[in-house]
Parts: sequence; C-alpha cells; structure tokens
Amino acid sequence: MLNIGGLYEGVVIDHIKAGGSMKIYEYLNLEKIDSSVAIIKNAKSNKMGKKDIIKIEGPITIDLDLLAVLDDQITLNFIKDDKIVLKTHPELPKEVTGIIKCKNPRCITSSDTERGLPHTFKLSDPANRVYRCIYCEQKYKGHL
Repeated sequence: MLNIGGLYEGVVIDHIKAGGSMKIYEYLNLEKIDSSVAIIKNAKSNKMGKKDIIKIEGPITIDLDLLAVLDDQITLNFIKDDKIVLKTHPELPKEVTGIIKCKNPRCITSSDTERGLPHTFKLSDPANRVYRCIYCEQKYKGHL
C-alpha cells in the first residue's frame, strides 16, 4: 500500500471524484504556487469506491470555494501543527470568472470581435447549483 506522509501545516482536498484531481490542479493553478503538492489518484475509499486526494503544504492563499463548482463532494481539511483544525465543504461562490464557459454561440463571449472577454457567471439558484452567464443569461447546471 502506498504511504504518503502527513502535513504539519496545509490543506488536504479530499473526496475528489476519481480522476478529477488534475482538473482541480489546473483550475487552482497549483503549478504556480511555491509549495509542495501531492496528488493521490484512485485511492481506495469505503464511501466512494475510489477517490483522488490533493495535499498542499504550507499556508494557502488560494480561493478554495471555487472547488464547490467543480465537485460538490469535496471535503477541505485544514491542517495546523499536524492536526486537523477545520474540516469543511467549500461553499458555492456567488460569481465565477474563467471557470465555466458559456455554451451559447450567440453570447458576446463567443464572438470573434470580443476575444478576451471573460466568461463570468453569477449564482442564480444555490439550491440547484445553477449559474447564469452575466451577458446572455445562459444557464449552467452541474459539474465541470
């Protein structure tokens, strides 16, 4: 069995759907942070069968709430002095930019003349996890 060491300080992103850790790594831009990052793929899980885990060492300045858009099963474990000090689930952000892409071909974000316009969505129905494009009202529901 693979054994990955614990963290003295940092965050463990747990209960990621199997195979989803690389997408999260990219969305969080973890390649740009100056911290050790461990990715565990397809770990055995009694609850999920298989899951991915990401461990990030050191203090974190990343907005982890966007993880709720990516995967609603994720658990965040904040570690300090080698102990879990907070275990929580990320909350859906009220607005996201650059995470969800508008699929409406007539949206201004799809226009060749408006290249570079950010794909921005506002949370319109938190109970059903529904976001809407701020430009055309295109609905987005679900996971990435």
